[in-house]
Amino acid sequence: MKLNLRNNQLTNIISIANQKGGVGKTTTAINLAASLGVYKKRVLLVDCDPQGNATMGSGVDKNKCSLTLYEAITFKNSIKDVIKSKPSGNFDVLPANRNLVAGEVELMQSDSRETALKRNFDLVSELYDYIVIDCPPTLNLLTINALVASKGVIIPMQCEYFSLEGLADLNKTIEQISSLLNKELKIQGILRTMYDPRNSLTNAVSAQLREYFGSKMYRSSIPRNVRLAEAPSHGLPAYFYDKNSKGSLAYLALAGEILKYEKMEI
Repeated sequence: MKLNLRNNQLTNIISIANQKGGVGKTTTAINLAASLGVYKKRVLLVDCDPQGNATMGSGVDKNKCSLTLYEAITFKNSIKDVIKSKPSGNFDVLPANRNLVAGEVELMQSDSRETALKRNFDLVSELYDYIVIDCPPTLNLLTINALVASKGVIIPMQCEYFSLEGLADLNKTIEQISSLLNKELKIQGILRTMYDPRNSLTNAVSAQLREYFGSKMYRSSIPRNVRLAEAPSHGLPAYFYDKNSKGSLAYLALAGEILKYEKMEI
């Protein structure tokens, strides 16, 4: 494989995070990885959640994985031995299952407990343009590892008032990690999921988000879409399940928006 000549720091490592569950976090991680792959980017999707939903939704059976993120972050095996090559199409997967719970416990006893994931990425980042991390829906040591390793955080959220409260908490967490452990970390964007512009509450919350976050709120939004919801049960991103569905097209638009802004920053 031809190596990327950019230095490791320029590989774009993105955490998909929200401490509130049910906001489309895993759906976003899988479909963003696939959409960036459609744009010919080399992508690694990292499942950092012991539930293993991103693993299953990418076409890997978590129950049959003999090597997972657990072995990588505890340095029992090389990350290169753990990565699954393009199981569902156009991106690699670093899988996870319930073993990752034990990995978090082991990390707690390590002096470098917050940087285990980052040290793993240093070994493979030259092979990828993007590393997309699906974080657990809690602020635990696995989430901290993801944020320490990342340059940016994409926050998927529904346009409802309880989501705004959770967003404030997550924003504080990101600021704390940025000041203490990773000065490069920033909110890369706010992504509106399960979006219905016909709903007045949706529009009111969306307006508040734009007022507070300005250009950090993506123009792209993800609609409620049956095909998008069906795709994970087939172990496929929406693009490979029904590339003309509204959900697939929305994530392609998001990937295009991310690539456009990255070019403007260079």
